[in-house]
Amino acid sequence: MKKLFSLLFLFSLLLVRAQNEQLAANYYDRGEFEKALLNYEDLLKTQPGNFNYFYRVIECYQQLQQYEKAEKALVTQITKFKQGGTVVELGYNYQLQKDQNKATKYYDDAIERINKTPAEVYGIAYQFEKRGLIDYALKAYQLALQKEPNFKFNYQMALLYGQKGDMEMMIEMFLVDSYSNPQNLIMIQNQLARFMTEDSSVTFNELLKKALLTRVQKSQDIFWNQYLSWYYTQMKEYGKAFIQEKAIYKRNPDTFANIVNLAQLAIEENEPEVAKEILEFVLANTKDLDLQIQSHAYLMQLKIDHATEKDFPSIDSELDNLIKEFGVSPFSLALLKIKSHFATFQLKNPELGKQILKNTLEMPLDKYQVAEIKMELGETLLFEEKFNQALIYFSQVETDMHNDVLGQEASFKTAKTSYFKNDFQWANHQLKVLKSASTQLIANDALDLFLLISDNTVEDSTQVALKKFARADFLLFQKKTSDALAAFQTILKEHKGEPIEPVALLRIGKMYEAQNDFTSALSQYKQILDNHKECIYIDEALYFSAEIYNQLKDFDNAKPLYEALIMNHEDSIYFVNAQKKYRQLRGDKDI
Repeated sequence: MKKLFSLLFLFSLLLVRAQNEQLAANYYDRGEFEKALLNYEDLLKTQPGNFNYFYRVIECYQQLQQYEKAEKALVTQITKFKQGGTVVELGYNYQLQKDQNKATKYYDDAIERINKTPAEVYGIAYQFEKRGLIDYALKAYQLALQKEPNFKFNYQMALLYGQKGDMEMMIEMFLVDSYSNPQNLIMIQNQLARFMTEDSSVTFNELLKKALLTRVQKSQDIFWNQYLSWYYTQMKEYGKAFIQEKAIYKRNPDTFANIVNLAQLAIEENEPEVAKEILEFVLANTKDLDLQIQSHAYLMQLKIDHATEKDFPSIDSELDNLIKEFGVSPFSLALLKIKSHFATFQLKNPELGKQILKNTLEMPLDKYQVAEIKMELGETLLFEEKFNQALIYFSQVETDMHNDVLGQEASFKTAKTSYFKNDFQWANHQLKVLKSASTQLIANDALDLFLLISDNTVEDSTQVALKKFARADFLLFQKKTSDALAAFQTILKEHKGEPIEPVALLRIGKMYEAQNDFTSALSQYKQILDNHKECIYIDEALYFSAEIYNQLKDFDNAKPLYEALIMNHEDSIYFVNAQKKYRQLRGDKDI
């Protein structure tokens, strides 16, 4: 019993201390330094050796300009614990009083301590960095390395050079650390990628590429080819990344997974020719069945995406031959899914599509594979306008894969099915949740659909135009292109001047683009830019127009459109790409 009371007493003390610490931190964060000081002084009395409390007391003194009290406490602390970081703080206390000579004396004293005891660098460099004394922090690390070459401070020094704006030295330190400490590679590449996207000029990108190219040329280590491939991938220059991957393959033939991933990225970024070249290289050089099937699946999808109706018979025959070659099994699942989708949406034979999928579900599949097939089955039933049956399958995937991206995708398909069947209230209820989905693409799509429904409900409570639009969207989903186009054009005639008009123009523009009728597409986007300047689709109209002009090599018309998006729509999902394209057209040496 006595032991229990002791434990309860100890627990209550810890709880009170935690509450007092939180209270002190709240006062400090709100700038109520007198109250924070009283609380931190009380905490320090209970734990005299707690350096966090001590430094907070010092910071409160300094904020209250009680420099003499701070100095007295610092001198006592130095005498008692003899820590170099406290010497730095004493110097900083003089710097706050604009006594730079004394400040410099103590900074130099702290550096000298490293000369005698290199291990003190950790506390000293940290305190210099904390106080924004970057040059002194670098000096501390450099001296420690002279004394103890086995110390590893490349990462910390790289960050410090970055804070100074010395990009060249930051890159050098990061690359040195990447090579000597491969376990830090992903963390370092994340840091570099942040500078690649945030830097307002192309200088950083040029410096990084130059540093990597130099290492590739001087070294035979494929580590640097991999690094350069990563760089080009970040810059979305997939053709150049592929050159590096081929060089890696020649020296290490077991590296096809990265190459297939590169092809997938090229497909996602709408570079079909690069993707095709990569996939054909894979097929010519691997006997791995999984990679062969995956590559064939990507190639077939590319053909389908860029096919016209006259190509359908040959594509259908090629799919059948591939399935015959690799067999009907879980290993050929990707091909079976493509065959089913092609049968339903291109050949308009949903019965065949369903039969393939139902037969596939009879095979020994894992949980993820079952979810994928159920998703496809839901889409096929949706194509047939069997909305409730489709919802059953999407809901099953939502439940079974609720912690997975596939579960979020199923949630979006559930919402979209509700939209197609004109249950707009329930669709928006689901879309509200999906707007914060972890997958950016799903979050963006959910937001777009949410805004479409919301914007066209406010002025029209009967949702007449929205119902017509949902039907036209459904025809587009079914790939009944001519019917969808006619439906959208009818909406423009019957609902001119209503909120539905700009989004209808946008849909028609994208349909004309898909048909390579760029003149008609530009005409739709121009109507948005001229007549709907305040609508939420302006950034898309700007970007899509600029992209068409860029593709047509009409750079004089493309450039001002990219510029308008950059200047006026910083929150657009197209902002980063527009910025990159604009810099290219402006004539920057490297992007």
